Amino acid sequence: MKIVVIGGTGLIGSKTVERLRKKGHDVVAASPNSGVDTITGKGVAEALAGAKVVVDLANSPSFEDKAVLEFFQTSGRNLLKAGAAAGVKHHIALSIVGMERLQGSGYMRAKMAQEELIKGSGIPYTIVHSTQFHEFMAGIAEANTVGQTVHLSPAYLQPIASDDVADVMAEVALAAPVNGTIEIGGPEKIRLTEIVMRLFKATNDPRQVMADPHARYFGVKLDDTSLVTGANARLGKIRFDDWLSQQPPQKKSA
Repeated sequence: MKIVVIGGTGLIGSKTVERLRKKGHDVVAASPNSGVDTITGKGVAEALAGAKVVVDLANSPSFEDKAVLEFFQTSGRNLLKAGAAAGVKHHIALSIVGMERLQGSGYMRAKMAQEELIKGSGIPYTIVHSTQFHEFMAGIAEANTVGQTVHLSPAYLQPIASDDVADVMAEVALAAPVNGTIEIGGPEKIRLTEIVMRLFKATNDPRQVMADPHARYFGVKLDDTSLVTGANARLGKIRFDDWLSQQPPQKKSA
């Protein structure tokens, strides 16, 4: 079966492509570097020709409100139009747990717009809502750093390893469309402040973490339900500390 993975060279995309190829499928790892650009439309029709499944893992290069909305709307329209013309039988997209609860964020509004396009396309689909990846914790800390202090909400999150995400994406690509949303998350709930402190301890990072219930997470205020899964989610196996112990040693200068 031919499967096209948009964003197939990224963190989740490359792992998903590897898993599907090991199962013997014809997988196209599509990205602008491979001549497939979902914004301009260049190479999209050619890449999707003969494909039965499309997995959309593309992400916006800019998180600015207007730019990110334009990215997901333009990319989504071009991809769905080409998919309909090619007779794609299953369109899959990766989105975010809690997205609908965090519409004060421009990024979350853009993901909502992407999902609405998919639901209205007429193509059978599955949307996977994932919690934040282990790999994103350093970026979250960086975005909330002032001087040597990181101001973070103490709300719970449920981080998941990219390997666990890729396992699910590959499984979904080979399954029937659900024409709805499934949730995936990590095996444990941890406070955001706690997980960043664990990261800093492991990486010898001198910054201090300050718990602030009013601290914003990419523009929105969190509570303990904002970034965690519901009751019927699929849970990954890799805990944050186990993932962290497998990362190469790092040192950050003061």
